[in-house]
Amino acid sequence: MPDAEVWLTCRLLSTTARLVENMWSQKLGALGLTPPSVIALDALQASGPTTVAWLARSVRVSAQTLGPVILRLESRGYVLRRWDVFDRRRFLVSITEQGEALLEQAHDLERTVFDGLDVDTNRLREELQIIVRQVHLEPPSRAF
Repeated sequence: MPDAEVWLTCRLLSTTARLVENMWSQKLGALGLTPPSVIALDALQASGPTTVAWLARSVRVSAQTLGPVILRLESRGYVLRRWDVFDRRRFLVSITEQGEALLEQAHDLERTVFDGLDVDTNRLREELQIIVRQVHLEPPSRAF
């Protein structure tokens, strides 16, 4: 690996994110999940029933990117899609009890990603939260 001592902070952060996501992906694979599916389940758990379009905006991806993730989760019984009773042109998506149980398992696995690394994860978490709070845009409004 190249000498990370000379890398700028942005490159270190980007490379670290990819490496950590790879470790997380490997762990999630045992549950049949991917990081995007966990992000979708987290967002659904927080929002309650919502449209794929709103959910995609809330996690900062396109509906076309999130759609296949939702379909895979639905085929496995982790989310439920049903017609919106107020607007029959769209579906509402919600997390199922099975999805919530799986999400809990995913969170347990996520807590083990840094096991064996000599890193102050509490301090790292605090620093990353500062960056996210200062850079992250407000989530979309619930208006459709």
